[in-house]
Amino acid sequence: MGKSTDFRYNTGATRVPWAAVGENYNAHDLMEIIRFLMQGEGKEYDDALCAVWEQVKKLDALATPPGKLSLGSKVEAAEKACNEYLGTTTSTFVTNATAGFEIAYKYANLKEGDEVIVPAITFVATMAYPLAVGAKLVFADVDPKTINMDPADVARKITDKTKMIVPVHIGGYPVDLDPIMELAKKHDIIVLEDAAHAFGAMYKGRKIGTIGDFAAFSMHEVKNITSFGEGGIATTNIPGFGEEMKRARFLGMDFSCPIKDWLYNITPIQGKEKPFVAGNYSTTEIQGLGLTLQVERNEEIIAKRRKAAEYLTNRFKENDAIIPQDLGNEEIKPTFHLYLLQIDPAKAGGDVQILKKKLEEKGVTQIAHFGPLYRFKVVQDMGYDSDEIAKTCPNCEEVFYRRFTHLPLYGLSDEQLEYMADAVLESVAEMQAGN
Repeated sequence: MGKSTDFRYNTGATRVPWAAVGENYNAHDLMEIIRFLMQGEGKEYDDALCAVWEQVKKLDALATPPGKLSLGSKVEAAEKACNEYLGTTTSTFVTNATAGFEIAYKYANLKEGDEVIVPAITFVATMAYPLAVGAKLVFADVDPKTINMDPADVARKITDKTKMIVPVHIGGYPVDLDPIMELAKKHDIIVLEDAAHAFGAMYKGRKIGTIGDFAAFSMHEVKNITSFGEGGIATTNIPGFGEEMKRARFLGMDFSCPIKDWLYNITPIQGKEKPFVAGNYSTTEIQGLGLTLQVERNEEIIAKRRKAAEYLTNRFKENDAIIPQDLGNEEIKPTFHLYLLQIDPAKAGGDVQILKKKLEEKGVTQIAHFGPLYRFKVVQDMGYDSDEIAKTCPNCEEVFYRRFTHLPLYGLSDEQLEYMADAVLESVAEMQAGN
């Protein structure tokens, strides 16, 4: 008779087993998944689907369902693949990048009155936890060339209450991290890399996500690679905290010191100053499998995106009113998640709002994908004065309202890429002609 173990896991061959999976998926369910992942229409498609269904029924008669659907071997394999790719040992697969941020914020024991420096332009997830716990958000202005956090402005805005700095690698272009890490070391501040766009980016010979105290990557459906639509990888450089992140992912479950007559214990996670209570950010085996498969081809994906970016940058050199995406160099290697398109309003005969309207009319999808955080109503309603903050972030105001937008880089045919480049050049030429 097999030995009964933790009730979350399949107990195996016991007289009265306890399965880890409450209700298994069947052949019909699998066909619906295939239909969803490989959509189509028409008689040829329907015939192919029918043929697959016949084979799936044969397979169903021979197969057994998986014994586990979450936090099992596939999740472990995904973490191993990410460790090998990034050159770390601490990759932890969580529900999304925001969950990874939250673990880092909790480790810092962030509380009301503490200050967190975030870039003025990024996605709301970067600031969600500090805002929720009443920490003070301090908005660093951006580098107008990259729209990433400006280290010089970070230095100006550090106080004795600054607890964290959160550089965001917008569009997968690495932030200039050396001066930020120097500031953090000098002032004993934790650095959390928001690397949502930057899985595979390099900064001075090191992979992004292995430089700050913490980092989190997004595997959401719109990112370069995904884990079936949602997910994130968290990493850390805090000595000894890599294994603790695994417990921080799942409620602090601890098998090393079970309570009397029970299977495990729930223990707090040790933060920088005091322990904290873990959350629940578990991921599934299907997500783990999906992530592993896409990590294997991430370099190929980045290469495709880079090729598209190179084409656009070379085309945009035809008009000096256009400021194209910086393609990086030997020390800086972006992931090209987005293409940063900027214009010089004086040379272009108008600002980017005019250009955006012209591109929309020409059927080119583009958007200034991230805006000034301090303009959101949630920030204003929490007591922040947007106009006063704007005065401290002049570059942010200038680039957002007058200079930049983002273009897509992936999934485009050569004809679509050429049309997009033509549309940008034509639109700027129209602006310069006063049309």
